[in-house]
Amino acid sequence: MRTARSPADARAARNSTSRSARDPHYAREAELYEHPLPSRELVLDTLAKEGIPVLEEDLHRLLHIEPDELDSFNRRLRAMEREGQIMRNRRGAILVAGKLDLVAGRVEGHPDGYGFLVPDEAGPDMFLSEKEMRKVLHGDRAMARASGVDRRGRPEGSIVEIISRANTRLVGRLHKPHGVAFVAAENRRISQDILIPPGAEMGAKPGQVVTVEIVAQPDKNAQPAGRIVEVLGNYADPGMEIEIALRKHELPYEFSSAALRLAEKLPDEVRPNDAKGREDLRALPLVTIDGETARDFDDAVHCKREGNGFRLWVAIADVSHYVRPGDALDVDSRERGNSVYFPRRVIPMLPEKLSNGLCSLNPNVDRLCMVCEMSVDATGEIGPYRFYPAVMRSQARLTYNRVAAALGLQPQKGEAVPAPLLPHLQDLYALYHVLAKARDKRGAIDFETIETQMLFDDQGKIENIVQVQRNDAHRLIEECMLAANVCASDFLKSRKHPALYRVHEGPTPEKLEALRIFLKQFGLDLSGGDTPHAKDYAKLLAKIKGRPDIQLLQTVLLRSLRQAQYSPENVGHFGLAYEAYTHFTSPIRRYPDLVVHRAINAALSGKSYSPGNWSELGEHCSKTERRADEATRDVESWLKCYYMQDRIGEEFPGSISAVTGFGIFVALDDIYVEGLVHISELGEDYYHFDAARHQLLGERTARRFRLSDRVRVKLVRVDLDSSKIDFRLAEEAAPKKKRS
Repeated sequence: MRTARSPADARAARNSTSRSARDPHYAREAELYEHPLPSRELVLDTLAKEGIPVLEEDLHRLLHIEPDELDSFNRRLRAMEREGQIMRNRRGAILVAGKLDLVAGRVEGHPDGYGFLVPDEAGPDMFLSEKEMRKVLHGDRAMARASGVDRRGRPEGSIVEIISRANTRLVGRLHKPHGVAFVAAENRRISQDILIPPGAEMGAKPGQVVTVEIVAQPDKNAQPAGRIVEVLGNYADPGMEIEIALRKHELPYEFSSAALRLAEKLPDEVRPNDAKGREDLRALPLVTIDGETARDFDDAVHCKREGNGFRLWVAIADVSHYVRPGDALDVDSRERGNSVYFPRRVIPMLPEKLSNGLCSLNPNVDRLCMVCEMSVDATGEIGPYRFYPAVMRSQARLTYNRVAAALGLQPQKGEAVPAPLLPHLQDLYALYHVLAKARDKRGAIDFETIETQMLFDDQGKIENIVQVQRNDAHRLIEECMLAANVCASDFLKSRKHPALYRVHEGPTPEKLEALRIFLKQFGLDLSGGDTPHAKDYAKLLAKIKGRPDIQLLQTVLLRSLRQAQYSPENVGHFGLAYEAYTHFTSPIRRYPDLVVHRAINAALSGKSYSPGNWSELGEHCSKTERRADEATRDVESWLKCYYMQDRIGEEFPGSISAVTGFGIFVALDDIYVEGLVHISELGEDYYHFDAARHQLLGERTARRFRLSDRVRVKLVRVDLDSSKIDFRLAEEAAPKKKRS
């Protein structure tokens, strides 16, 4: 018996047949949506064929949009408008932006008032004069038309249309000269001051740090205006640098009430029912090994010899058991993307009840975990492995220094490692050696970088900056985590399950060519032709070890590589020399790891997990990682300025850490602070910047300033407002006599 279809169903069927014939991208739309709409390509093609601006209702008719599809289709049009594919004229008719020779892109402001439009599509950045920048703020999306070429030969543009505004709130300092109140944004890329009308100051005093809500965006005739909605306090108050960074970089720092309520409902300890269906590893002497100040423990390890090889257990906190896809905790953690580690303060990805409590692998309590158990042979090759959910009980919370002392790598300070754990640590150390040898054989790149730590006084102000000494206990844990991450990527790849890979591509052709030009002047070359591998970099690093210019060469090699990111497209990890690599070992503090856990769980059950659009999620997680890096860099820069402000006039030895067209940056020895020697302070000469050779060369004197050269500098200025430190060459510090 045939079931009668409703008129709406019949109409939808006719529509889909008609669209599938006309829309070359219909199959893609049908995969994504239950009721596919005309693709963006079909919309643009239809508008282009009309040849004139088309009213919205006429476009509905041309594309056979049914009444019940209007809302969804209009949302698509608004999205296309936001992304600069279409625009509306004053009559509200729709045009194809490309037909008007308009370029859509993101505005990037410069502290000096000018800016650039970075196009969405391939093409050069478009210079925006100070006059054009009065219409927009940094981060806005706009459409611009090419209006000529500036004096440096760059394409210059004029803004035609604002697609979307990026700034609704800003953090800055209140100023009130001559009774006119305005806020100067902390983000120096926003060079326009925000006017504050009378009565909108919320009691803030001049000089205080405030959050301002923008109530009127800028245009060619008026400055932006706003009202103060939060008074943070005085600029030099302890912790203010972090409060500013949180708001400047739009870091989510408060959990939603829904997420907090959900966290509160979770138990304080693992319940008997939670452990059902899991392997019981509570008797296995798993331990955590972390830094002295760590509070969230993602991973625990155990190793024992097995014939000529080893069996390694890497147990990772099972966050996925408590944070379910789409719930309030998941929404908040996805938005954050990762925990952010500032000096003296952490902005966690998960509420403290989970990050430091229920999920953290604290000692002597039951915890749920996801385990990667693997065999490793005597050459460091990973053999059979398996993943499974388990319940565990960490036997001890160890630190890198305690483990290093237990292994005889450094003097014993403080509490010793319990004697029953020593044999297991010795097996772990033996495993590290074979994994490290395999790493060398694989050709992974191992750059020697300096890590620092800030020490604070009781008032919360920086007291000293010290180098963090990495020992073999750090490297031991690193190798165990690498092994587990590689197994995770291999597992998902073998099950043909989508994943977020941690990808790292090799150098671009342009960077590779510049690197080879640079190396040539030292009589060096990078093997591998047009497609070098990590092994080629590692081989060159081994060759230059012991050279006095190793820091220079290593820095240039490092800067030739691209930035690692997250992507569902597995292109391998160049630096680690892995064909496939994921992040699996830190789900408490990284959202990609939580996603990988869910994918592994689904694959173990013969199911499939999807977080939505994998590519968009990869881009989002890469962006939140960069956002965290920028915020922590801002805070550290301000703290270093505060630390140096009482040392003006002192001289310091250092090395050139960067060379630019406007001067050299110098990193001070033993203090780990960096500042600028402006090109005007380099002596009476014209200096030419050579990007390929990383140097400034004097035209008359032939004096050269090159990356990693040793210099002695004098501190002449510290600007807390802009977090800038200015040096002068010590030998040039005294003013020269004027020529008669």
